[in-house]
Amino acid sequence: MHSRNQWGGSFELTNSNEVASDYETSRIGDQWDRAALLSPASDTMDSTVQSWILERPITKKKTKYVDIGCMKLSYKALKWIFGIIFVGFCVIGLPIIVAKNLPKHHSRPIPPDNYTLALHKALLFFNAQKSGELPKSNGIPWRGNSGLQDGKDTTDDKKGLVGGYYDAGDNIKFHFPMSFAMTMLSWSVLEYKQKYMAINEYDHARELIRWGTDYLLLTFNSSASKINKIYAQVGGSLNGSKTPDDHYCWQKPEDMDYPRPTTTIFEGPDLAGEMAAALAAASIVFQDDTTYSKKLLKGAETVFAFARDFGKRSTYSRGKPNIEPFYNSSGYFDEYMWGGAWLFYATGNSTYISLATDPNVPKHSNAFYMIPDLSVLSWDNKLPAAMLLLTRFRMFLSPGYPYEEMLSMYHNVTSLTMCSYLQQFKVFNWTRGGLIQLNHGRPQSLQYAVNAAFLASLFADYMEAKGVPGWNCGPNYVSRSVLKAFATSQIEYIMGKNPMNMSYIVGYGNKFPRHVHHRGASTPNDHKHYSCTGGWKWRDTDNRNPHNITGAMVGGPNNFDQFHDSRTNYNYTEPTLAGNAGLVAALISLTSIEGTSGVDINTIFEAIPPFGPQNPPPPPPWKP
Repeated sequence: MHSRNQWGGSFELTNSNEVASDYETSRIGDQWDRAALLSPASDTMDSTVQSWILERPITKKKTKYVDIGCMKLSYKALKWIFGIIFVGFCVIGLPIIVAKNLPKHHSRPIPPDNYTLALHKALLFFNAQKSGELPKSNGIPWRGNSGLQDGKDTTDDKKGLVGGYYDAGDNIKFHFPMSFAMTMLSWSVLEYKQKYMAINEYDHARELIRWGTDYLLLTFNSSASKINKIYAQVGGSLNGSKTPDDHYCWQKPEDMDYPRPTTTIFEGPDLAGEMAAALAAASIVFQDDTTYSKKLLKGAETVFAFARDFGKRSTYSRGKPNIEPFYNSSGYFDEYMWGGAWLFYATGNSTYISLATDPNVPKHSNAFYMIPDLSVLSWDNKLPAAMLLLTRFRMFLSPGYPYEEMLSMYHNVTSLTMCSYLQQFKVFNWTRGGLIQLNHGRPQSLQYAVNAAFLASLFADYMEAKGVPGWNCGPNYVSRSVLKAFATSQIEYIMGKNPMNMSYIVGYGNKFPRHVHHRGASTPNDHKHYSCTGGWKWRDTDNRNPHNITGAMVGGPNNFDQFHDSRTNYNYTEPTLAGNAGLVAALISLTSIEGTSGVDINTIFEAIPPFGPQNPPPPPPWKP
């Protein structure tokens, strides 16, 4: 009897050299489930047999760890951590590194407009006109210290009269137009402070104003509460003079060696009123410097009290042969209105606004007669500027009674003044090239045109700030944009859009005057001293000036748009402080700067207290 074959096969051994049968071959090739071959009896098999039949069980590998000091991490976890860090670096860190090392391409700033470019230059003219000991930062390489002995002929002022500005192409310091120029600069800064800051000229403009006001404080006893005289001028000349003076001699300021007398006045409400306006306006500009602002304001009130002294009511130029032919004053009631308005804005004292709106002031200044010449702003006539300044008060603060009646009349006259500037109403003549003739075709017309451009542009900005689209010129309704167009046309004419294709601002554009009537600009800086008459050769030469007096606005063309670039013809080629101040004001009003808009409404009013309701007095009782 045979033992059972547990594998279902024969016990016979087959020789390895023998060939297996087909059946056996096919069975060997099958992939059997060996566990399925086990019978229930297999439970009784010993371990040895089981080890032959079953596969060896898989031994679980031992996990390896890495000791990092504070904890142990498995290799697998460590690989995940490093993997996450690497991916994070690729996704976040690498782009940052690449971006930081790439060349930076900043967007180009918006280029300044032409008005801004011209304005930068126009302000430099004041640097070239400085008298006294100049700072190293003055920026005009051909100018140096000058006029250091000015005022030494006065007996009671040890400080002298060093500083200030020369008026034009000569070396005279006329305090009347100098004060007007400082008032205009301050007014433009107060209205358009943000624009000045945006073009980085705010500090420069303030420095120019302070150079002027520091000097004006020397022209009278500004520490006193009452004064009896003012120094009106340093240097001068008599018409037809043949003795060395500021007109007979042709010397740059640094070479002056002729007498420069000081002119003293004991009456002159016009000069005193303009000086008060300049100091009061500047006190608002410098209100961030409390000490200096108070000093300016005290000086303004002192000199205005001199102007209001009833015993000193004669124009400052009367009987002064070294003033009358050059800066003769036609009256002083316009300065009462002008100075009173600025002192009211600077102090908030109602006494000053009461004066500015006193009916006697416009009456004596002929403000309401609509005389064309009185609508032209100049160093002599302040009426149109004063009435616009007071119209501002009405438009933005609406003070009501008791000022409304006069303010409304000022507003009405201001509106009519603006109408007179428009060519369609034919109040003034115009050249064929488009320049308004506010001085009736007389020489040096540009200074009047820039002043009108500033007033028109400013009034348009006031209307814009109030949301007023226009105003009435008689039966005609005119958009405020027409005023801007007028201002633009006059300034662009001066900048080169004229029949001569010439810019009348030195240094602006490709074609501008090269023979400016100016002693400092025409005399070479060759370290030689030229005598009074030795400098005549620089006056009379046909050669260009060795120095461009950058930013100077010359006198301008005649009423036929013709211009002669001749140094000996000052009507065409001489610049002035007052003219350039108007140019600066007009340019800043027209400058277009992103992020700035319109006028600064509030700064000029900060000293004014709030107005309470004031009722008019009751009417007189009815009498039968």
